[in-house]
Amino acid sequence: MSKFKGDILVLGSGVAGLSIAIKSATALPDKKIIVATKANESESNTKYAQGGIAAVWDELDSFQDHIDDTMVAGDHLNNKAVVKMVVEEAPESMRQLIEWGTDFDYNKEGEIDLGMEGGHSANRILHYKDITGFEVEKTLLEQVDKLPNIELLPYHFAIDLITDHHLSPKSAASDSKNIACYGAYILNQKTNQIETYLASSTILATGGIGQVYAATTNPIIATGDGIAMAYRAKAKIVDMEFVQFHPTALYQPGISPSFLISEAVRGFGAYLRNKAGDRFMLKVDERAELAPRDVVARAINKELIVSGDPHVYLDCSHLEMTAFKKHFPNIYEKCDSLGIDIAHQMIPVVPAAHYLMGGIEVDVNGYSSIQNLFACGECSRTGLHGANRLASNSLLEALVFGERIAEEIIQNRSKLDLGVEYKIPEWDEEGTMVPKENVLISHNRKTIQNIMTDLVSIVRSDERLEKALDHLNYLFQDTEKAYEKSKLSPQICELRNLNAIAYLIVHQSMKRKNNKGAFYSLDNVTT
Repeated sequence: MSKFKGDILVLGSGVAGLSIAIKSATALPDKKIIVATKANESESNTKYAQGGIAAVWDELDSFQDHIDDTMVAGDHLNNKAVVKMVVEEAPESMRQLIEWGTDFDYNKEGEIDLGMEGGHSANRILHYKDITGFEVEKTLLEQVDKLPNIELLPYHFAIDLITDHHLSPKSAASDSKNIACYGAYILNQKTNQIETYLASSTILATGGIGQVYAATTNPIIATGDGIAMAYRAKAKIVDMEFVQFHPTALYQPGISPSFLISEAVRGFGAYLRNKAGDRFMLKVDERAELAPRDVVARAINKELIVSGDPHVYLDCSHLEMTAFKKHFPNIYEKCDSLGIDIAHQMIPVVPAAHYLMGGIEVDVNGYSSIQNLFACGECSRTGLHGANRLASNSLLEALVFGERIAEEIIQNRSKLDLGVEYKIPEWDEEGTMVPKENVLISHNRKTIQNIMTDLVSIVRSDERLEKALDHLNYLFQDTEKAYEKSKLSPQICELRNLNAIAYLIVHQSMKRKNNKGAFYSLDNVTT
């Protein structure tokens, strides 16, 4: 076993993790920042973000309008102070990205081309074609390469946080206020050894949970690892019932992740139609296709239940195709590769799990309820999104809170001293063995995904939730037995984490007795 020590340990290499690492490394050149990520260095939810980043950039727009739009989309469960803070700090975050080298699209007048998306009252989406996340991720990795005090470790899978429970299991309090984090146990996938990484500050920037569902726009790595680790360490986890389903994922049965047809396509003027050709959103909401995602997703879900059809359609045939191809080249090429000529044919679409509004509860500086542990990005619950995230506020949240977390660490640089290194035990895998086969792991993973898709999806009920919990309890026991006797692999760890995420979503859904935003239960409907 090996033990490594850094000053700052970042788990995750998306926009949240990398922005914190860059800011910290630049301001603290004498400190060592370790960034560990479970796949290659660019694989993250950030990479797949198509639409863009919301920020007040036009003089005709206003902070108050962006605040109001965010609050409305979140069904007013947002923390208004946090919303105000993020919205007002957004333009500076955009300027920082531009300074680092991020390309955004410009219009004929030489100004940044601002897009429109559902739930927004103004054009305020900064974007780069339909691959904004890819462009941002590329830019951040280029900055990381310039900083010698950042060590980037691809294919390093974080298994568990190191806390007081590991130092003294009997005396560690169940109250997370008395628990501190000292780093993480990490599986080096190249050597298959579990290594001990120690740090004075640990940041969870591990992304989303979409793979808990069978149909999701999230990449295969989005298994809720950070939230599950924080939950096992007794951090406060809240609002897990709020899972956003993106209304328009390309209909391709059996394909995961689902290909996302960006919100910006509807912002560009595309219509949703049912098989009969009717624009059904006109009867649902005065904003029609530009209503918030929860409204549109439920409307599509209702259309599919009533009609029995497997999908609805997104109609782009009336749009100017030259401009469409310029704005959405990736989407156009994807459809064309499947034989869909969007100038004359409609795109088959269905809702798919997309984003989690809940997660690890943090304060305005990104602190979790565990000492020395921060969380940023989709794994965190900052209060910005409320019950339903406004389109293109996700990368924005990660950038603003990334800045605040880095600043908090920089201001407390004198405290970057671990102090308990000698007490921390190495990982004990005595008595474990390599499983003879992984079919049970893959079977249980698919079972969890099917349970969540069938019973804990866009529309829920008490009966469905109770049935889901029964199934998940059995899977939990089965998974824990396998975990305890197996030499660890990313597959068994992801299964364990997905089980925890599924339980948290179901358990917190059972506690919510009113429909808000992305949460909708048939038992909460009053007539």
